[in-house]
Amino acid sequence: MTKVLIIDDDERLAAMLVAYLAGHGLSAESRGDATSGLAAIKPGGFDAVVLDVMLPDLDGFQVIKRLRTFSDVPIVMLTARGEDTDRIVGLELGADDYLAKPFNPRELVARLQAVLRRARPSSPRSVLRFGDLAIDRDQRTVTKRGEHRPLTSHQFELLWALALHPGKVMSRQALMEAVRGEELEAFDRSIDVHISRIRAAIEDDPAAPTRIVTLRGAGYVFTDLGRP
Repeated sequence: MTKVLIIDDDERLAAMLVAYLAGHGLSAESRGDATSGLAAIKPGGFDAVVLDVMLPDLDGFQVIKRLRTFSDVPIVMLTARGEDTDRIVGLELGADDYLAKPFNPRELVARLQAVLRRARPSSPRSVLRFGDLAIDRDQRTVTKRGEHRPLTSHQFELLWALALHPGKVMSRQALMEAVRGEELEAFDRSIDVHISRIRAAIEDDPAAPTRIVTLRGAGYVFTDLGRP
């Protein structure tokens, strides 16, 4: 059974979520602080993490930084409603998705299922190669000049969606539908945050990108420059 770790110091909310997730086929445990949460994740065994930004010992951003040094487990971040800065910083640090409090637990289940789908390897094996850049769908890895370039599951899916159609302009709406499989607001700025992180991983000069190019008012295009 899929296992989810909830890191939130709101004991009542955490207990409710553990019970709710169990009713939707997800086994969940909770921890009330960052230290015990990180300790629980390190041995492995969890398929996803639900992480609150406000914790008693470390904030959620510090948790993401530490967690990403040893694990690629998908993270759904819980933020205060209207705190766009929290959302953007969390995505930049490596969170896969976010949900503003208060929220409908049904939406949390939907978002968890989405990040879990993105994290599962696909079959058959498929690799896209563009010069010194290789994108492996089966292993869900990206390498440049043979060096591993880590991306979150959400960022990998965005890169894959773009790389499948080199030379094609893809709007934010099209990218969101490709990644999440549902219609979302076309101008959600989280797409731009993720693209920035992808560029930092794969571009020789992220400030002057040549692989993922922005077309103002239209979207993004993946170029196949250097593709053998």
